[in-house]
This record gives sequence, structure tokens and C-alpha cells, in this order.
Amino acid sequence: MDLHPFAVEYLSNPTQDVLRSLTLEHTPAVVSTVHQNLVKMSRNKARKAAFTYIIAEDTRAAEFSSQLISPAKAQALIAAQAAYIEASGKMIEIQGFIGLGERAVATQWLYTLEGANIAAMQQILAFAQEEVLAQGEAFTPTLRVIYTPGMVVEGMPGKQAILVDLESYTTYVMGPDYFGESKKGALRMFTQYIYRQGGLVLHAGAKSVKIGDKLISMTIMGLSGTGKTTTTFSKQGEVTQPIQDDMVSIWPGGAMSITENGCFAKTEGLTEDSEPVIYRGTLDPTAWVENVYVDETGEFDFFKGALTPAEVARVRELLVATNAPVANVDRYIAGEVTVAEVSDANGVLLDGWDFVKWTGNGRSIIPMAAIENAADLHQIPAVRSMGILNRDEGLDAATPGIVRFTSPEQAAGYFMLGETSKTSAAGKEVGKTRSPFTQPFFPLAHGLQATRFSELAATMPGIGLWLMNTGFVGGDAKTVKEGVGFKVKIRHSSAMLEAMLTDSVVWKVDPDFGYEVVDVAHPANAPLLAVVPAEILDPAQYFAAQGRSEAYKAWVERMRVERAAFLRKFGVDEGIVAAVCR
Repeated sequence: MDLHPFAVEYLSNPTQDVLRSLTLEHTPAVVSTVHQNLVKMSRNKARKAAFTYIIAEDTRAAEFSSQLISPAKAQALIAAQAAYIEASGKMIEIQGFIGLGERAVATQWLYTLEGANIAAMQQILAFAQEEVLAQGEAFTPTLRVIYTPGMVVEGMPGKQAILVDLESYTTYVMGPDYFGESKKGALRMFTQYIYRQGGLVLHAGAKSVKIGDKLISMTIMGLSGTGKTTTTFSKQGEVTQPIQDDMVSIWPGGAMSITENGCFAKTEGLTEDSEPVIYRGTLDPTAWVENVYVDETGEFDFFKGALTPAEVARVRELLVATNAPVANVDRYIAGEVTVAEVSDANGVLLDGWDFVKWTGNGRSIIPMAAIENAADLHQIPAVRSMGILNRDEGLDAATPGIVRFTSPEQAAGYFMLGETSKTSAAGKEVGKTRSPFTQPFFPLAHGLQATRFSELAATMPGIGLWLMNTGFVGGDAKTVKEGVGFKVKIRHSSAMLEAMLTDSVVWKVDPDFGYEVVDVAHPANAPLLAVVPAEILDPAQYFAAQGRSEAYKAWVERMRVERAAFLRKFGVDEGIVAAVCR
């Protein structure tokens, strides 16, 4: 791999202060805060799978989880990107590692100057060369990301393109200005690389937990908005220390390797009471922030929803710079339309009016050095607990607060399902969804994940495998306010996890699905029931008490049918299907 493939000046491994100056000079739609952070308002508010392509011929489609682009078409776009880069004259180069130790993977990120903020964020998450390489050892990248956020790709959907070359381990990002495309660009290739080495990358947070004289690692999988970061940074046991918030690799015997030297956290609804570590980390001047509302005083507003005409007027230049239609912006400022008039029956804004409500997908990138009580990333305990979060929601929400799986195959099946409800990070789509292993990064055929996971879990003695509902039982936010259904609160989640980890739960087998749920009738579970309502722990009894047993039975049957179809769609082993859909 030619370390410097373009005829430009390279700004190699600039300091954070230099990147801050470059951002203020070259990156559009950036504001400062009273906390001395810089906040980038991006055009894209989330990753764009629709604009992402793996470079391969159509005959190989079964090998991959993403759409393909022909090598010939890809090369034409890559050549256009190279011309854009060389016309710009300069590139920022970040040399770093994904992970630490012998399994660390050398990665090079290259950005044109308008992506200075993205380079700064990526530098925070990457491990520096001196933490991995011996003195005098040359940096030789395995993975490369080439990122041109200001490039307009004519002729492609959205005038953007993310091209993934899994043969050369190079990703070309053209047009998006959202940091997640940089992060994902490297991690997508990384997941294939680790798979080929015999491991499996999980879209999971991780923390070390000390219980008695036992120190273990716990992994927590979950799609955006399920509470993965919240759960990772909450306390269980005598001592809890965060290890990672997003991605880890697991290996035979329960060994775990890490990926990032910081945290990429959602900020919607962030408070110091609910998530003190993330809140204080976001306010730290070393953090970088994306798409969080900043008021006229320079203070964050993590709860900002609909904007008033006066507020839109104040941030008009930012909105226009991020592609809000000028005519619509000015009509709203003039009071010619209201929020209700530009929303559909479900409250979803019509096309061209998204700017009226501030995005819920605000993010902060926090260095590990600003994370309180972080674990020693050079000394990671073996994994002995692995779970997945399901944010269930709606009148048919019947997922128990916590479930314990009875076999690696059963866990592999539910992890493969990746069930949850869509949140703001998913864009305008609403409703329930399934995503294999909650994994937006795995580029190969998804069924491979289930097989590899069950193989690895079988090598881990005493591994605890579980699922937790972080959403609702029998309702949603609206109905709970009206007295229908229950919200699973952060204190409920912490209590359920601690009870499970300390082996203080008496379980019973769920007759419909074969996993284990809390036996709410057993006296030994009284301490847990003092914190968590029985209806959350055993939804079947709640539905029966409400006279809705038939609705619950219908849900059970529908789940069996839908889950089996979903798993078989990906060619999952029939033993795994049977463990889920008994």
C-alpha cells in the first residue's frame, strides 16, 4: 500500500489544536460553545446505507450483506475522487490503530481540509502509534479510509457514494459530512479482517464488573437508541468500569480485544442525573460534538425539539448550509406555516421540512481520558456475560425486562434477530425492526455471524447470555402517561443486571419461548421486585391481568413465524432456528 498515493501536501498527524484551527477555517456549519467545544452541524444526520456499496460483480451478491457496485463503475468514481483531492492540494493524514496489543490493526485515514472536524474526531478514537509500535518501528497500514466530504458525486443517489474495496481494505467516502461514515468506514473492513482471523466483532459496549473476588467483562449489544451506551456506563456490582461503548472483538475462550480510545455517544435527552459520565464528558473541552443544538448563549440544549420561527431565524445560515430548502426556511420564519401543517398524521415531518424539528441524533466524541473511572484498556478481563438490548414499544410490547438464554444456540438466534424499535438515528422510519447482531458494520453474509458466535460461546466456560428490554411493556410513552403499560427505566435496568450478575435471581422457564424469565412468585426475588414492577419482569402475567391473554398468544405465534422466517432468510443453521422458535 502506497502510504501517500496523491500528489498533494500531507498534514500528517496534526495535534488537536491544529485540527481545531483547520476546522474553524475550512469546515462549514461549525459553532463554538461556552464549554470551548466545537459543534458541527452536518447535512447527513446519520449513516447512509443507501449510498454504500461493496465493490464486486453482481455474481458475488450472496457473499455480502450490502449492495454492490461493479468494479468498472467504482473505478470511475475513485478516479473522480482522486482528481478532486489533487485539485484541493492538501490532505490531513491520521495514522493510528484500531485496538491495542498484538491484535491492533494499523489504519490510515485521509481527509480533504473541509473534513478537518472529522479528522479530529477520528484521531480521538484511534490509538496513537506510540501506544502500539516499538520505538523505530515503521507504520504500515492494513486499512485505509479516504474521505472527501465536500465532493459532489453527480449521477449517484443523493450525489454521494461510499465505496468499500474489501480486497485492498480501502474505503472511499465521497460527499457525506457525518462522522459516522469515517468511523464505520474503517470498522466495516475491520470486522471482515477479524472474522478471517477467527474472531467476531460485536456492535457492543463493554465494561468490567467486580462482584466479590471475581472480575469479569460484560458485553452489551444494541442498535442506536436502545440504551447500549447508557447500560455500558451504568453501575452494577461493587465496581463497574467502562471499557468500550460501541465495538469489541471476541475470541475463543472469552478473550476480548478493544477497538477505540474514546466514546461516540448519543446526546438526546442527556442529563447529569441520568448519564453523568457521558454528560460531563460531553461538556469537557476535549470532546467534539455533532448536531447538538446550541442556544444563543453558547450552551447545549440536549432536549431541543420543534423550533420556533425566531429560533429558525437565529440559525438560518446553519440550516441553509446543511441543505434546508431556503424557501421553506423563510416561509417558516415568516409564520406562513406551522409544525402541524408540515407533519403527517404520525408527526413525521414532510420532505423539505425536516429542519423544523432539531435532529434527535446529536452525538459527542469523548476521549477515553475524559471518561471517569474508565478501565485499564491494557488489562481486559475475560468475557463472562454477553447480552443484547431490545427497546420494545407499543401495545403489543411483550418482551420481558430480562431474559436468560439456556444455550449458545438460543443466544445466537436472538442476537441474530437484533430486535428493537427504530429511533431518531434511523431517520423518518418508525416501528419495529430486526438487524442481525445489531450490526451495521458486518460486510459479509450475515448468517456467518450466528454460526461464528455459537462456536465462540461454546468455548467460554460459565458464560452468561441474556437479553434486556429497555423500552416498554404493554404500551409506549404516550399510553404510559395515560396509565397503560410500563416504561423500563434506567434504575430498573441496573437492578435487573445486578441481580443477574450476583446470581440472586430465581428463574423459571418461559413456556412459550424456552428461555428463562424471573419467577415473580418466588420469595427470593422480592428484593428485585421492590425495584422493578412484576409486570416488566413477566409480561405474560400483565397481559392476563388486563384480560388480553388472546392478544398475548397472538403475539407469541406471530413472533415464532416472523423470527423463523427472518433467520432462514440469512441461511442460519436449523439448530439455531429451533432454539428460538421451539
